[in-house]
Amino acid sequence: MSYLKFAIGKVIQTKSVARCISLQSEQSNLLSDFLRAMEATASNPSIVTASRTIQRYRRLSTLSLRFPTYRTKRFSPFSLTITRCSTTKSRETGQDSTFESSISLKRGLVLDLGVSKDSWDSEEIGSPVVKRFLSDNEERWYLWYHGSSKQNPVSDSIGLAVSNNGIHWERGKGKVESSDDVGLVMGCGEDWWGFDTASVRPGEVVIMSSSKVRADSSVYWMYYTGYTTETVEFQSQGFTFGLVNPERFHLCDENVEKSRVYRSLAGLAISQDGRHWARIEGEHHSGALFDVGSEKDWDFHYIASPHVVFHGDGDLRMYYHSFDDKTGEFCIGMARSRDGINWLKLGKILGGRKSEKDESGFFDELGGRYPCVTRNKSDESYVMAYEGVDRTGKTSIGLAVSKDGINDWKRVQGEEAVVAVGEGGAWDNEGVGCPYLIEMDGDSDHQWRLYYRGVGNGGRTGIGLAVSEGNLITSFTKQTGIHL
Repeated sequence: MSYLKFAIGKVIQTKSVARCISLQSEQSNLLSDFLRAMEATASNPSIVTASRTIQRYRRLSTLSLRFPTYRTKRFSPFSLTITRCSTTKSRETGQDSTFESSISLKRGLVLDLGVSKDSWDSEEIGSPVVKRFLSDNEERWYLWYHGSSKQNPVSDSIGLAVSNNGIHWERGKGKVESSDDVGLVMGCGEDWWGFDTASVRPGEVVIMSSSKVRADSSVYWMYYTGYTTETVEFQSQGFTFGLVNPERFHLCDENVEKSRVYRSLAGLAISQDGRHWARIEGEHHSGALFDVGSEKDWDFHYIASPHVVFHGDGDLRMYYHSFDDKTGEFCIGMARSRDGINWLKLGKILGGRKSEKDESGFFDELGGRYPCVTRNKSDESYVMAYEGVDRTGKTSIGLAVSKDGINDWKRVQGEEAVVAVGEGGAWDNEGVGCPYLIEMDGDSDHQWRLYYRGVGNGGRTGIGLAVSEGNLITSFTKQTGIHL
């Protein structure tokens, strides 16, 4: 195995520790810029192994990075050594506190924005949908997510990244060209009458076969949210923050009133390789699976974030969210289907909850949205991860459980969320949400993984990961490691 080694270092000759401290900010930026450049030139690295040594006299921190290529299953000839100045040690660990601080700010982050200016996902990313596939000799992970580019920031598309551990991902900056490629896989609809001509975002991907679809084997069914530029008005209920449809918040500007949302509906597309998708027209005239409710219904304004669970033969269940302007809450509702195409709504299953306290209140006082539901293999109950909205509009992640997945949903935590925003200058210090929950199987130690969208300073977005060990899923810890 051969490696091409790159070294970046600065020989700093100084008579005082103060001079070295003044260079830390510059070197930290240099490190960040170099890692981003390497991601763009190293054929989309997918695994990073980090080690750190502190030299006694010069106190230099060293990172050793390897980049295997997912498609070839071999290590690509890239090895990197980075050196930077370290002047102080943590009292608790005896290690460089600046290094530890930089890692802390990125804790949980597993996928950042595309590094190239012309990447399809260079402006915003989110809506993670993650699948794990196990075989006798390999482990494969697929991540579908939405993104927008700097060239067209108001329109979202859907892309695919792959991994062999679910932490370090290989991505592409353009449209996929083959069945083993990664990158942009689905754009907006081109029919002028369609419900998805402005943006598309993934909600769930289910692998199954159906008599409705002609195929030799099971295929990927993607349930997604489609948007037009149409807006609808509603009473703002006196809220002090913008209630623009959270799925399209980036389209909001100073000229958009707080009492408007962008119209969205749920759609379906199928694929044999997870990369090339064909839309399936639903019963609605726009091609969507179903329409919003009547003016008196809770889901009159829009339908968003469809998440589908296969309960059994002839029994598929969809969970989605909308905003009920009558109660002033984001709510989660449900629909059922026999074939995955024709759906019957069952109504609202989870809303907000009022706090008796006059202080901060519950983390989900204004309701829940972006539901992700999965079966708990240990007791066959249903677990829902959702994004909660507090009275100020800040978002965090909560959990609810139900024995049958339909009735009697109960929150598993009290006033606190299971995943909260990051502290200080963390990459996700403004909000966390859009959760995707996975129960790991085939492992000796039971584990739950929770992928989520994080929002940081300036509205910068990324995709993060939090982990819960054991059967109880009331506590999650954000993934710690080095991210590219």
